[in-house]
Amino acid sequence: MAEQLQNMFLWLAYGDLNVELAQLRDEGKQVTPALEAEFATLLKLDHEELFSPATQRKAGTLLDETAALPVSDDFPYDEPSDLESLRDRRPDGPRAYRRPLSDRSVSERIHGGWLGRCIGCFLGKAAEGVRTDRFWPFLKDTGQWPLSGYIRYGVDGKLARKYPDITALRWSDQLEYMPVDDDTNYTTASLLMLRKYGPAFSPADVAQFWLENIPTLAAFTAERVAYRNFMLHVQPPHSASYRNPYREWIGAQIRADAYGYVNIGSPERAAEFAWRDACISHVKNGIYGAMFMAALIAGAPYCENIPELIEAGLAEIPARCRLAAHLGEALEWYRQGITYDEAVARIHATWDEYDFHHWCHTIPNAVICITALLWGGNDFGSSICKAVQPGFDTDCNGATVGSIMGMRLGIAGIAPAWSARLNDTLHTSLAGFNVVKISRIADETLGLMEQKSDS
Repeated sequence: MAEQLQNMFLWLAYGDLNVELAQLRDEGKQVTPALEAEFATLLKLDHEELFSPATQRKAGTLLDETAALPVSDDFPYDEPSDLESLRDRRPDGPRAYRRPLSDRSVSERIHGGWLGRCIGCFLGKAAEGVRTDRFWPFLKDTGQWPLSGYIRYGVDGKLARKYPDITALRWSDQLEYMPVDDDTNYTTASLLMLRKYGPAFSPADVAQFWLENIPTLAAFTAERVAYRNFMLHVQPPHSASYRNPYREWIGAQIRADAYGYVNIGSPERAAEFAWRDACISHVKNGIYGAMFMAALIAGAPYCENIPELIEAGLAEIPARCRLAAHLGEALEWYRQGITYDEAVARIHATWDEYDFHHWCHTIPNAVICITALLWGGNDFGSSICKAVQPGFDTDCNGATVGSIMGMRLGIAGIAPAWSARLNDTLHTSLAGFNVVKISRIADETLGLMEQKSDS
C-alpha cells in the first residue's frame, strides 16, 4: 500500500526531506551535524519504511523541530514574511504613478499582458525540464540558436535519432492554442477570486477559493503542501510554513500577474495584493518574488527603461533579502556591459539546474527573468526568448517576462508571428473557463479594475 501511495500529497517523501535540508541552509538556520544525521537516517530507509505511519510521524516531528531552529547570528539578511515588517525594510520607491493612461491604452496593455503571458508560457512549456546540455545543442543543430521564435521540435533522420527525448515533444508543434498549464491556471484563478471577493480579499479568501475551484492534485510543491494544510485546518499564514519544504519555490511568483494587471500604475498596491495571495503558501523570498513581479507588471507602462522598472520592483521588497541581493547583482552586470551569454553563464555558475531545489526556486528564476528583460532590447520576442533559452523553469519564466513586456508595450507591441499561433484561445482547468478567448479574459480584467477597494 505504501508503494502505491507514495506520490500522494499527504506523505513526506525523499524529495521533501532533501529540499527541507537545503532550504534550512538557504535561510541561515543552524544546521548541526546531529540534525543532518537525523535527515540522513530517514533518507536511507526503503519506501515501505519511509511511508509507514510511524516514520511519517517521525518525519513530521523533525520538520516541526527545524521550523523552530534559530537563524545564525552571522546571517547577513533580514527577511520577515509579514507585510508590516517587510514594508518597514523596503528602500524608497515610487509606490504609485500619477500620470494617467487613456482608457484605450489601459485596455491594450491589459490585453497585451494576458496575451504575452500565454505566448511566453507556450514558448517555454514543452522545453520545461529539458536541461541545457540537451536543449542548447538541439537548438544549435536545428538552426534555432539563438532562440528567436517558437521552437520546432519535429525533426527527422539523424537529428531525430540524436535527440529522441526532445523530438518526443513534437506534439507542441501541432497546437494552435494555449493548452492547460499551471502558470495560466493560477492567473485565471486569481482573476476569478478577485471577481468573487473583490479587492478587499483576504488570504483566507484565497485559500477558500482554491479549495472550491482547484483540484487538489492540480497543485504542486508549496501549493500542494498548503492545500494539505488547509484540509488539516492549518490556517493562513501558518499554512505556508507548516511542514512545507517548498516555501521559497517559484509558485507564488507565477500567481502574481493578475494583481499587477488590476493595479496598473500602483506597484505598492499590486505588491500588497500579491502578498495576500503568496502568504498562504510561501514565506520570505517566496513571497518577495510574487511582490516584485506584481510591482513590475503594475509599473511596466510607466517606467522609461527596464533598469528603472526593476528598481521600482525592488522598492517593494526588503532591501536586505537574498532576492534583492541577487537581482541587484544582475542589474549591476548589465550596467557593467557584460554580454547576455556571460550573464547566463554566471547564473549557471551560481545555481545548478540539475538540483530541483535550484531549478524551481524563486531566486534563480527571477534572476533569469530580469536578465531577459535587461538584455531583451525592449522587444517582446527577444525578451521571451531570452527568458526561455537559459533553461531552468522555462514556461514560468517565459510567461512572466511575456506578461511584463505585454503590459509594457501593449497588444501592438506583440508581432503577429507570436500572437497568431494561439488563435486568441486559452484552455484552463477552471470551471466556466475551460476554453476561453484571451481577449475575453482581458475584458474581464478591465471590468474588475473598476471596483473600488474598501480595504
